Amino acid sequence: MLLVYTHKITPRLRYTFKHICTAILGIPVKFTTAVDEFIVHDSLKLSYTSKPLGKEIHIKSQDVLFEQGISDMEINVQPWLDTKCFFVTGTKSALPYDIFAAAFILLSRYEEFLPHVKDAEGRFPASESLGFQEDFLTEPVVDIWAYHFKDLLKEKYPDYDFSTKKFAFQALVDVEQAYEMYDIGFIREITSFVSDLLRLQFSRLWLRLQINLGLRKDPYDTFSWLINVQKKSKFKFLFFFQVGDLSTYTRNIRYNKQSFRELIKMVGDYSEIGLLLSKEALDYQKNMKLEKIRIEGITNKPLNAIRCGSEMVSLPVHYREMINQEVNNDYSMGYPDTLGFRAGTCTPFFFYDLDYESITPLVLHPICSQAQTFEAEVLDAKDLNEVLDVFFKMKAEVERVNGTFIFSFKNKSVTGKGQDEGQWKQFFRELVHE
Repeated sequence: MLLVYTHKITPRLRYTFKHICTAILGIPVKFTTAVDEFIVHDSLKLSYTSKPLGKEIHIKSQDVLFEQGISDMEINVQPWLDTKCFFVTGTKSALPYDIFAAAFILLSRYEEFLPHVKDAEGRFPASESLGFQEDFLTEPVVDIWAYHFKDLLKEKYPDYDFSTKKFAFQALVDVEQAYEMYDIGFIREITSFVSDLLRLQFSRLWLRLQINLGLRKDPYDTFSWLINVQKKSKFKFLFFFQVGDLSTYTRNIRYNKQSFRELIKMVGDYSEIGLLLSKEALDYQKNMKLEKIRIEGITNKPLNAIRCGSEMVSLPVHYREMINQEVNNDYSMGYPDTLGFRAGTCTPFFFYDLDYESITPLVLHPICSQAQTFEAEVLDAKDLNEVLDVFFKMKAEVERVNGTFIFSFKNKSVTGKGQDEGQWKQFFRELVHE
């Protein structure tokens, strides 16, 4: 166990040390303000305050973990070993940076609580983040800092038995639209038929006819293929189904359609089922509760995982409502169209509510890549190859720190249509079988 001496024990302090020491490094941690207790402790110990007590490992603390409220601050990011960091500590500190204060800034999403420029959808854009502006967004810097801290502990306590966490991999499948043409309802079918006819899309008309006669599968119906791929993988996929009402933003088939309910149950026999919130559920709290009730009514299981997809606008508001709905795990901590670690970590962590200065029970699972990043229609071949290079570099970084590599696809990402026929199926298959 690591004993941390400090002049003041705060929720921020507990939160940050437990993520770095326990969640990432697997080291139990305890805190004390008593000097005599600290002196007699015969195992790992660290003083985190303004001055060292003696010859112990000492990291000079910044004020961040002892403050309350939110204030604008100047952050000077500098190169450090194989990464970057901020909050310089000085020569008497065992580390040149206060990694705990720096980690709190990223984990709490401090910058998202401050005034910032929003994108066209009202979201916090990646371009406004410290990670993007200082070019460390694609590195799990908090985990990298944690392992530098572990090296320091190992040097001081070579006989201590440090545990080793294993690299984990998780694929998320967003089902915004289970079917493109099958069982979409009479009015939508007629509207789509007329639209194809007016645009002289005879191949789509023929495909639509075959699907409705049961002669071909719907293009978006890739579920059997995904489940077969999963069977050969070392882990289960996590499918997020959208069950909101039809609207401008929600194009899925009706949640009470028998074919849709049977699909969710079939997939649930092989994988975990989560809820992909509609835009309406994020705009109106009662809709989030309604959609949670719907998905639980279909699966006959308590909802354990939830996702905002690309529609998350107000991070604290959405997370507070998830907590009110007693959801344990969120998979929204990522940028919809930019690769990177939004909170600087590749290890699941608890949501810290800065407005209330409290550690919440909601676990955030950081996503480094979402489906929009790879949309072929907005990327040429060169750009796509560059994105893939960054993607695999990120995966290697996560493996190096034994973190969790989470990325999301859509069921329609692997349809194998058009000029990319088979490309994404092969990419996805090889990725999950590594």
